[in-house]
Amino acid sequence: MAICPHCEKTVELALGQTSSPQAVRRETAGKMKKEVMYSCPHCGKVLGFAFFFGGVLTGRP
Repeated sequence: MAICPHCEKTVELALGQTSSPQAVRRETAGKMKKEVMYSCPHCGKVLGFAFFFGGVLTGRP
């Protein structure tokens, strides 16, 4: 488990879709280059960004 640096509440990175109140929110955009934004489920502040090549190029969702 981790702690949000903004509100200092416990958060966790869940695999797949979950209804856990502590799961970090993940928003994905893009068809070829996937851009991901992670945010705290409690305060809504951004925890980080990531990107990867997916979709048509690699077969990843």
